[in-house]
Amino acid sequence: MVVTGSDDHLWKMWALPDGNTIVTGEGRTDWLSGRRFHPSGTQLLTSSGDTTAQVWDFSKRGCILTLEGHARAVRDCSWHSCGDFVASASKDNTSKIWDVDSVRCRHTMCGHEDSVNSIEFLPFSNAVLTNSADKTLSLWDAR
Repeated sequence: MVVTGSDDHLWKMWALPDGNTIVTGEGRTDWLSGRRFHPSGTQLLTSSGDTTAQVWDFSKRGCILTLEGHARAVRDCSWHSCGDFVASASKDNTSKIWDVDSVRCRHTMCGHEDSVNSIEFLPFSNAVLTNSADKTLSLWDAR
């Protein structure tokens, strides 16, 4: 599968090798910045310049969850290896840990002095790594 974005705020997932469209993501109001597959491969997490992260379900062929709470564009996103939590990194100098089941922010990580540009969970742990335009990396305990 291949996921592509475009300037018209639309993304598509393509099957390989036949090139058929599996699902199309519509409804974004700004650019698509990140995309990550759920550990099970059944969902896709996207981040956007519209200040949100969204969870898309392939079997339902659409968005099932929108995570709102950042003040500026969300630059990157990541799934925890258990699939119950996601992380988002934003131009508002913060990153957030979200509980997908309760649809709420569990923790906001503050400390970077500039845009947080990427975020990644360390596999099978509670550690989160962020990097920022302030030229630093930070390792966080997401508990």
